Amino acid sequence: MIQELISSSKVPLANGPFSSALRSGDFIYLSGQLPIDPDSGNLVEGDIKVQTERVLNNINNVLEEIGLNMSYVLKTTVYLKKIDDLQAVNEEYVKHFKNPFPTRSVVSVSDLPMGALVQIEAFAIDTRALELLCAQDSCVSCNDIYCETKLDIQ
Repeated sequence: MIQELISSSKVPLANGPFSSALRSGDFIYLSGQLPIDPDSGNLVEGDIKVQTERVLNNINNVLEEIGLNMSYVLKTTVYLKKIDDLQAVNEEYVKHFKNPFPTRSVVSVSDLPMGALVQIEAFAIDTRALELLCAQDSCVSCNDIYCETKLDIQ
């Protein structure tokens, strides 16, 4: 399988035997991102909102490295040390994602690495080639199953 490691000076390095982010074809897999400051390598100090913002910024930085943004994220999994923090996480989440929001699972865990309050993993897909094709064929929407491109998807 062809895999490409995605890395950036704006994203903390993986601290263990795993990759922070991999691309395989149009699929982008991001390991659980912690609220680590990429400059210092340390966990950011602050409450759940501060930590969630840092995590989401880290995810965005990975995507920007390959020319994407948060709108390409299809699925996230949010790991919370305290499920009671979900409302505060949601308040930060909507600042980074727009409707239609990615699908999501939320899991309460007993502990997270480095004492973090939150960790988020993400899955994205690079649809830019299809978007370009649809734009050239004047599709109303790339979500339109009856796109004029008449792609044979059967």
